[in-house]
Amino acid sequence: MLNKITLATLLGLAFANPVFAQDAMKADPMKPDAMATEMKCDDAAMMKVQGEIDAMSDAMMKEKAGKEMAMASDAMKANDTEKCLMHMDGAMKAMHGM
Repeated sequence: MLNKITLATLLGLAFANPVFAQDAMKADPMKPDAMATEMKCDDAAMMKVQGEIDAMSDAMMKEKAGKEMAMASDAMKANDTEKCLMHMDGAMKAMHGM
């Protein structure tokens, strides 16, 4: 009986997930096209990303993301929004191993 319930649950999840997958992909903040439209180059966004970097445990990824954020910060100070967003995107990718 338990096997039948487990199998039914797994089949239900297998068929339900593709329906929601497209919506999840559209809302995925880690996708580059979504990042360009949703991410902002402002103090609040910089602090949020920096907080995520500070919480990282992988030293190499943390260092790479930190360097990207330093370049993003320099670009923000120079009022170069495009370059700032590019480096923030690079930091996010470095944080997630992309």
